[in-house]
Amino acid sequence: MRHPYLVLGVLYVVQGMPFGFQASALGLYLRSEGVSLTAVGLAGALALPWLLKALWAPLVDRYGSARFGRRRSWIVPMQVLLATTCAVTAFFPPGEGRALEPLLIAVLLMNLFAATLDVAVDGLAIDLLRDDGGGVQRSLALGNTLQVVGFKAGMLIGGGFLLWASRWIGWVGHFGTMAVLVLAALGLVLTVREPPPRPSQEAPEKLSAIVGALAATVKRPGAWLVLLLVATYKTGESVIDPMFSMFLVDAGYERETLGLWLGGYGMGASVAGSVLGGVLATRMALPTALLAVGAIRSVPLALELGLAVVGDPGPPAVIGVSLAEHFGGGMLTTVMFAFMMWRVDPRVGASHFTLLAAVEVLGKMPTSLASGWLAEKLGYVGTFGVGVSLSLLWLALVAATRRRV
Repeated sequence: MRHPYLVLGVLYVVQGMPFGFQASALGLYLRSEGVSLTAVGLAGALALPWLLKALWAPLVDRYGSARFGRRRSWIVPMQVLLATTCAVTAFFPPGEGRALEPLLIAVLLMNLFAATLDVAVDGLAIDLLRDDGGGVQRSLALGNTLQVVGFKAGMLIGGGFLLWASRWIGWVGHFGTMAVLVLAALGLVLTVREPPPRPSQEAPEKLSAIVGALAATVKRPGAWLVLLLVATYKTGESVIDPMFSMFLVDAGYERETLGLWLGGYGMGASVAGSVLGGVLATRMALPTALLAVGAIRSVPLALELGLAVVGDPGPPAVIGVSLAEHFGGGMLTTVMFAFMMWRVDPRVGASHFTLLAAVEVLGKMPTSLASGWLAEKLGYVGTFGVGVSLSLLWLALVAATRRRV
């Protein structure tokens, strides 16, 4: 495939846009319309396709046109459906007196199509990156840097920049722009040819054999420790992140301003952190890199707790802490995804990596969904304290198990 890193990067940007809207912008819209913190927290359930995608990932590994491309057979139709859903969402803005159900259904569908696209793109990445001539760990580090940076850039566009620009382009402009960007990426995909899989990447012919090979991956040495590390590495963040923006809204900051600071500046810092995480992943053993960046990540989470204790933080403190938190989170995500792809069986690459990614979502979803309830019961200080404690517990787990992994 010509320019594989460009194609992968663009596709990861596309996947990040709807997720970025839900994660960064939807809650601000809902809270600004008076929706309760509990309901805002429960809106995280719209990300359920990112958890359940492991159920249909074997279909992506098994079925596809060899002539058109095993992965492109899924990538192209998912892009078409995603662009269409973005365009339809433009007709369902939130507002007083308007029902929220059509908007929430549209967001759920965007996540469904983006999650399925992610399965196919991850499979394509595994196919391409394991034989680029630069060594497995180096190529995986570079590829996962593109993955995380591209996804974060998409989140920056969908949940930050377009939210900030909505002052001028409005709700229709927000989702119309997303639809156009998805179609532009589709045009790029249609201009390239996907190479046939190598013998080591050939999936079993029967769907049941793919499922069996996937089940066998959990019996590999250290597999359960890997699953535990993946499931718990973001539990602390998932408690704090949904409520940090709510804390700032309740402190009097406007949603458009927060869209720029958190979704814009913050995501820019996350991209920078992801790049540095990719560099570290090429220079250190991956379990050791997890420990190092996990320790760095815990510091800004503690600083967010400090802002909640202050209660009325000024703009410099909010921006500085947000930049640090996103930078540390970006580093950790890149290293973790490289670690996950390092453990993948390439014969069922899309399914295996999707399983690990689903475990990651499953691990953080309960704490994310409960974050609003915790904030109403414990207040922001208590909730952020729970998040910091969970982050430190994960760091202790990495330190105790990294040699066995």
